[in-house]
Amino acid sequence: MGFSPGNLVTARGREWVVLPDSTDDFLLLRPLGGLDDDIAGVLASEGVEPASFPPPAADDLGDHFSAQLLTNALRIGFRSTAGPFRCLGSIAVQPRAYQLVPLMLALRQDVVRLLIADDVGIGKTVEAGLIATELLAVGEARGLSVLCSPALAEQWQSELREKFGMEAELVLSSTVRRLERGRVGSESIFERYPITVVSTDFIKSSRRRHEFLRTCPDMVIVDEVHTCVAAAGQGGSGRTQRYELMQELAKDPRRHMILASATPHSGNEEAFRNLLGLLDPALERVDLDDRRGRELLARHFVQRRRGDIRRYLDEDTPFPKDRLTKEVAYALSPEHKALFDKVLDYARETVRTDDGELTKRVNWWSALALLRALASSPRAAAQTLRTRAASAAAGTPHEADIIGRAVVLDQADDEAVEASDTTPGAAPDSGQTATERRLRGFLAEAQKLEGKADRKVTALVKEVKTLLAEGCDPIVFCRFIDTAEYVAEQLDKALGRNVTVRSVTGTLPPAERVSRIEELAAEQGRHVLVATDCLSEGVNLQESFQAVVHYDLAWNPTRHEQREGRVDRFGQRADQVRAVTLYGRDNKIDGIVLEVLLRKHEQIRKATGVSVPVPDSNGAVVEALMEGLLLRGADAEQLSLDLGVQAKQGSLFDEWLSSADRERRAQTKYAQHAIKPEEVSAELTAARESLGTRDQVRTCVENALHALHSTVKATDDGLVATLAPLPLGLQDALPPGRNDPLLFADDLPVRRGDAVLSRTDASVEAIAGYVIESALDDGLDPELRPARRCSVVRMAAVSVRTTLMVARYRFHLELPSRTGLRQLIAEDAATFAFEGSPAQAKWLGKERVAELLAAVPSGNVPAPQAKQFMSRAVDGIDTLRPYLEDQGTEMAQELLASHRRVRQASAEIVRGLKVTPEPGADVLGVFVFVPDSGAGSAQ
Repeated sequence: MGFSPGNLVTARGREWVVLPDSTDDFLLLRPLGGLDDDIAGVLASEGVEPASFPPPAADDLGDHFSAQLLTNALRIGFRSTAGPFRCLGSIAVQPRAYQLVPLMLALRQDVVRLLIADDVGIGKTVEAGLIATELLAVGEARGLSVLCSPALAEQWQSELREKFGMEAELVLSSTVRRLERGRVGSESIFERYPITVVSTDFIKSSRRRHEFLRTCPDMVIVDEVHTCVAAAGQGGSGRTQRYELMQELAKDPRRHMILASATPHSGNEEAFRNLLGLLDPALERVDLDDRRGRELLARHFVQRRRGDIRRYLDEDTPFPKDRLTKEVAYALSPEHKALFDKVLDYARETVRTDDGELTKRVNWWSALALLRALASSPRAAAQTLRTRAASAAAGTPHEADIIGRAVVLDQADDEAVEASDTTPGAAPDSGQTATERRLRGFLAEAQKLEGKADRKVTALVKEVKTLLAEGCDPIVFCRFIDTAEYVAEQLDKALGRNVTVRSVTGTLPPAERVSRIEELAAEQGRHVLVATDCLSEGVNLQESFQAVVHYDLAWNPTRHEQREGRVDRFGQRADQVRAVTLYGRDNKIDGIVLEVLLRKHEQIRKATGVSVPVPDSNGAVVEALMEGLLLRGADAEQLSLDLGVQAKQGSLFDEWLSSADRERRAQTKYAQHAIKPEEVSAELTAARESLGTRDQVRTCVENALHALHSTVKATDDGLVATLAPLPLGLQDALPPGRNDPLLFADDLPVRRGDAVLSRTDASVEAIAGYVIESALDDGLDPELRPARRCSVVRMAAVSVRTTLMVARYRFHLELPSRTGLRQLIAEDAATFAFEGSPAQAKWLGKERVAELLAAVPSGNVPAPQAKQFMSRAVDGIDTLRPYLEDQGTEMAQELLASHRRVRQASAEIVRGLKVTPEPGADVLGVFVFVPDSGAGSAQ
């Protein structure tokens, strides 16, 4: 017997929906209400039989909550939805309203070329993931590669898996051999694995690039894309190679490209134009001061700042309201100061050598490395004195400067590479006996310092205790691995048993870093995380930490901003986050960095409202200041009077302020105006009505838990429920690691182990699924069934007998795409109500149906009479079939109109769209409301 797509069948002890691409002998089946991940291939010979959904049993009566509870649970449980945003039903995250804007913009393009330039912490990963999931779901794309820095690769893999249900393979230098062994024949990695997260720096090399370009998927997401474009004279070979790769990818006119960057402009107009050229070559040259030029850009560009979306439509998005910053000075101990002065004298001597320019540059960087390490911690200084200087391997003065700037000044030529946290070396090549003896003396003194009182640590302990007392768990950022380990040991001793201290450094692979942080957050009491800049990007820490302490100054303001951005982002539950900067009052090094870079960066950010990277010329200014310190013994204040240094400083600050001002004007000029709020509101309302509103989710969870004998209490931010009374089947379905009692918060963010009243929350999904499954199983213990498929109650809200029906529909969707006609089977639910008998039904409008669902009953109906009422209603279902079929057709027309609205820019797709209902809606529930005695007719 042949089956058509959309037919209901039974096989392997459950009901399934037949999907397109099935044949007479082999069927592709999806469980009713299930995900595409649950699809199974079944041979027709396995005993597949036609199935019809049975009507409710007239004697299986529930209480007055049943109608509302079953309806809400059904909507919450839908995964294969019929609406225009197919992705919303299957993902494990509920997007904020503003996050639908990039998706709507993408669906208006035949080939998606979109730059998402939202502010830091707004959720660009979710926005890009939504687009990718939608394009894959409707067949507009067959595969996906995410290009990002190695530091972000595992986070992207985790986000795709946990939020979007995509299993991505990591393509890194450390994984490529394993992936290559899994290939079949001559296929490439990207042909073998359709979804990948790729290190941009691994794949950009000429050896790897050509194979990637030849077999690259038809959809690419590029994260931090501003590091992948170059202007004339900007950056080094790494940036140039990445830009060449981007240009080659963009040449394929059929490739979807989703680009993400919080700083797409950064004040550099040429680099910005090159970036826009990846979206549309015309944007490289178009006049963006002209309205038509901006309209062209608006089709491909979305940029919002926090103020734009803090309240969007009917939704508030919680961000920290303020970032409280504080500078704390400390003075070196006499012993530490004496060693610092000795090292400074040594440094001055070595950089004045007459042994040639190369030796002079090597000595210069070695001296600076030693001073920086000594300012960080005695342990870092000792490690530096044991380690050969990296610049000693240079063959020319220019090479020595490149190595030195990357290692010492935090100014790597390649800003996409993860920050190195290894302690730099300062030891010269062997053979310089007198120098070696002198350095060994410094090493001995540094080692002795570690056993004595450290005033920098003392200042840190005081600030950390203050933060803990104010309810903040801090992250302490250090520059070097040795310092982080030293600081963690000191804090662990000073803070006592009620505070857990852990360190995370680059010695751990990325997955273990995340595990250690999770273990720390799970500990009882307060927490302090000590970390290097391996955590300054790529790992979001806002759920568990509320403050940042800069134990060591980063010599790059962008790095400071990245550190603080780990806690100052969406998902932070604290109204205020704190940032404390420690600096040495008398070590001279910190004064230069603080005055010239960090304070100026903050001043410009406050003046313009934007953060931009420090201009490339900052290296020359810092080097000039450090040179003055080493060669002339002047401190930062004295050097500011030096005319040559003063001129360089002034030029840097002017360039920096100009860049920030251009970025500010760019954000205003190019702000998102292509999608109007009312357009988003219309589609959001339709999606929520189909999938369940926040109020419906709360009502469903609260009523189900009450019915299952949980103790449920309302709180200021949601519901708290005990889990012990729940059936074992439901307890097993709840996610591991949950709290008990369990908080169901009204909105994000939530603590680890709590739930949020969202249809995509794992605990909410488990409850909704249990409600549906138990309602359909009339053999289950009645005490374990919170909802039934039918009930009869008295209701003051009705004057005649009124029947409410819950129906489930299946729809055939035909979506034309560049890969051919995509046929999908989707599901939706509807609730109808009529007055009178089925044979003379007077149908009610949607508003009246909603009122009935929310109405409170006034009394019960005796069981024999209730069974009689219900038997009449169930026996009359066949009489009502023509109306149900008409409603299915009407719903299909509404769905078609919605699909056309969101794809309005593509005439070809709009013309080919079709939505048709599968005959025979499933009647899941029948609920009869009779008027109070004497109030009207119950006949």
